[in-house]
Amino acid sequence: MDWETLFNKIKAAVKERGKELPSVSSIAITEQDPYRVLISTVISLRTKDAVTLAASKRLFELAKTPAEMLKLTNQEIEQAIYPAGFYRNKAANILNISQMLVDKHNSLVPSNQQELLELPGVGIKTANLTLNLGFNIEAICVDIHVHRISNRMGWIETKTPEESEKALQSVMPKEYWIPLNEVLVSFGQTICTPISPFCSLCPVTEFCQRKNVTSSR
Repeated sequence: MDWETLFNKIKAAVKERGKELPSVSSIAITEQDPYRVLISTVISLRTKDAVTLAASKRLFELAKTPAEMLKLTNQEIEQAIYPAGFYRNKAANILNISQMLVDKHNSLVPSNQQELLELPGVGIKTANLTLNLGFNIEAICVDIHVHRISNRMGWIETKTPEESEKALQSVMPKEYWIPLNEVLVSFGQTICTPISPFCSLCPVTEFCQRKNVTSSR
């Protein structure tokens, strides 16, 4: 597999469609702070990029560190991140995460997967994206887009995102682990969509087996 050619072609095609960087990637570039990457990733779950970006900015205007976050009430955080999906649960998790960071990690975000997974509301996707964008540590972050496209193209054959993470580690060089999520999320939102993908616009048809594609445009 010529991964460099594949990634470059997808990036160019997504750019032509006018798609900007995913919200958490944008925050990571501007803030360069693991805590804000972690919190914005929590906000981003089941939430559109534009909503995540706006909600994160509102929240970080109020608090930029775990200690500052703990000075806010649950209601203040809810109001800042609304209308993010499940904003009430996320507000509670943000407070609990901040408290645990202060109590157990000297107010610092841990830079290993296991300790990240111990934080309230943090799953494997959030942990790996925080490692990627917060610490520049190689880890494969698999969401529904990465899982779907990797299987559709025939790189792997798995049933869950968790299985896909392990399978991709065995077929993909480490240098592509960090950009994988950013590239495929944008690709999945614009061209390689869940239903009836735009195969006529796809720049990497030579790399794709079109598994389980019953209709396309």
